[in-house]
Amino acid sequence: MAKIKLTTKVDSEVLVVGLAVSNKKLQIESGSASLDSTAFLSTLNAIGATAKPDEVIKLPGKTSKLVIFTGLGEVKSSYEPEVLRRAAGAAARNLSGNKSATFSLPHKSVVELAAIAEGSALGCYTFVEFLGSSKQEKKAPLEMISLISKFSDTAQAKAAVKRAEIIVEQTFLVRDLINTPPSHLTPDSFSQKMKKLATKYGVKSEIFNDSTLKKSGYGGIIGVGQGSANPPRLLHVSYSPAKAKKRYAFVGKGITFDTGGLALKPAAGMEAMKSDMSGAAAVIAAVFAIAQLKLPVAIDGWAPLAENMVSDTATRPSDVITIYGGKTVEVLNPDAEGRLVLADALIKAAEVGKKAGGLDGIIDVATLTGAQVVALGTRTSAVMTNNEEFSNQFLKAAQLAGEAFWPMPLPVELRASLDSPVADIANIGDRMGGMLVAGLFLKEFIDPQTPWLHLDIAGPAFNEKQPHGYTTVGGTGIGLRSLVQLVELSSSQG
Repeated sequence: MAKIKLTTKVDSEVLVVGLAVSNKKLQIESGSASLDSTAFLSTLNAIGATAKPDEVIKLPGKTSKLVIFTGLGEVKSSYEPEVLRRAAGAAARNLSGNKSATFSLPHKSVVELAAIAEGSALGCYTFVEFLGSSKQEKKAPLEMISLISKFSDTAQAKAAVKRAEIIVEQTFLVRDLINTPPSHLTPDSFSQKMKKLATKYGVKSEIFNDSTLKKSGYGGIIGVGQGSANPPRLLHVSYSPAKAKKRYAFVGKGITFDTGGLALKPAAGMEAMKSDMSGAAAVIAAVFAIAQLKLPVAIDGWAPLAENMVSDTATRPSDVITIYGGKTVEVLNPDAEGRLVLADALIKAAEVGKKAGGLDGIIDVATLTGAQVVALGTRTSAVMTNNEEFSNQFLKAAQLAGEAFWPMPLPVELRASLDSPVADIANIGDRMGGMLVAGLFLKEFIDPQTPWLHLDIAGPAFNEKQPHGYTTVGGTGIGLRSLVQLVELSSSQG
């Protein structure tokens, strides 16, 4: 991970500046760095530069070996933090092979500076753990990022950079977990790795193994994982600062690989199902980040982990399982498995939260439905809730964090489609509005008095197309920044 430092001058051979356009005229946005723009503008116009987002142009410099122009779009008196975050990330992605770079992008506040710090560092991600003979051919990302800012000497700027480094560190953890092949990431190896990291970050952890889960009645996790040679787990991490102002529980879907079970998925695209544990990775890493930031809010992170496989012991369509707490579910579709493991964990999270004095909110994060991608595409995640105030607070946090979430309803008329003649509830209902039906299923396992959010991140969690902004191909880390921002807002409100 690249180190970030504040500076007041160009201190590397590569300089990154912004490029914008107004009335079809290009304008160089070089922040606090002085740059003779006349010659550069002539060349940029000659080569057809557009200043569109994700456009990155490299030109030889006079005082710097290389000047990088990263697109900011339309000229603004003040650029949105996410515009700066993406522009910085796009530039950083294109600088592999260089050890350091100085970023001088326009900003008028520490908030905007923090976005530049985050974006530039997030764009430096690579995943090379499983490269063999070709590893030496892979160009290394930036090791040092210098940020030119008039705020460089302020305590606020230094704190913002430290926070950015923590956010990037934990986002990279999420991306690494998602990108790790299922041959190397199982429910147990995920749990053991997170337990070691929990110790590093001063967070308590416990692992419920398969025998404990079976004995204690976690029918959802056991039912999903019983077809695999890699047994399921339930991971619990907890951060409990003294005099905590609030307490939240985060629950993340952790299907380390999803074949669909006996409702076998098509081969095309199944390789992306290693990302079906993105929610679990996001919530556990978010707890680590919150602990590193020493925020005065108690957090319990829960990761129900299973591998949904095909075998003679796999759950069959029409089987009935009993969720932790006693509610029975008719499993009409073994490929609607995420909601089953989440149901167990949601009940357990509420139980533990109640013993600790009650929860101010519970949030589940899951790559839950293909219907989410149909409805909102691959860059916008869904939010469903039983508490509009809580949802609005989260949406504000997501906007500040630069993550795209959109509120979706939980129509009461769809609930009847989950009725079962043999169990308390079925695990699937109407196909139309499938994302909403899944949310209604989870709502059945939530105390109506507890503010709850369901985040469906199915599309945005894994980028199978071209890289963009600070987002590389593969795991994205979506959700983590918004969860941390939500807790920061909560702690400031008291």
